[in-house]
Amino acid sequence: MNKTEQFQVSVAAGKRLIAKAVINMEQIKIASQEHTVVIISGSTNGYVAEELLKKIQQKDDFSKESFLRGVNVIHGAKIPKGKWSNTDVVIEKGIWVKGKTIFDVAADLGKNDIILKGANAVQPDRKLAGIQIANPKLGTSGPILEAVLGRRVQLILPVGLEKRVFGNIVEMAELINDSSTSGTRLLPITGTIITELEAINILSGAHAELIAAGGIFGAEGSCRFAVSGTDKQLTKMADIMHVVQKKPFFSR
Repeated sequence: MNKTEQFQVSVAAGKRLIAKAVINMEQIKIASQEHTVVIISGSTNGYVAEELLKKIQQKDDFSKESFLRGVNVIHGAKIPKGKWSNTDVVIEKGIWVKGKTIFDVAADLGKNDIILKGANAVQPDRKLAGIQIANPKLGTSGPILEAVLGRRVQLILPVGLEKRVFGNIVEMAELINDSSTSGTRLLPITGTIITELEAINILSGAHAELIAAGGIFGAEGSCRFAVSGTDKQLTKMADIMHVVQKKPFFSR
């Protein structure tokens, strides 16, 4: 008989949870050893890169704190100099090829390869995500679309539920991509979306529902999940939560 337990997950813990699930996906296990995996720099993908590099024993001097590109910060805040990344993590047949970006390898990627790209908006029920675009040449999204749509490269979108939006991302894109609108543009995109909900299922086999969100004293942006499963699944999930919740918040 299934039981249900509740877990509160901070934004930082959610990123770690998603990362641990991503590296346990069968296609990632295969591609990281036999093909090419490209992890585009970003805050959530920093956790993914850290976990995957640790798994293949090549973490070296990698730092997720400086693996940033195109992030949103609160009004008035600034990312310190040196925190921006000019590279992505490219793993070719089990080897981290340092210094390469998606721009260097996109033309050589094929259907057995994988690109991991973060997102700024997500609608899990519609299997849709949205990527903010500030670069007039689309930034990393340009070569990603070329590889994914042109040569069927697999796209995985690790994104936390603090980025969930309502309405329709396609209609939102129509609004903010209009010539009368200022600010960033929005690219609607689909792929294999991994939020905390999918992560919980991948890691434990249990089913999760988002039942509440937010808080204070570090719980800002956090999510509360009702996780249903067998005793074995819930015990496994509790052990995983204990690990990810011990990790420090993302720091500047």
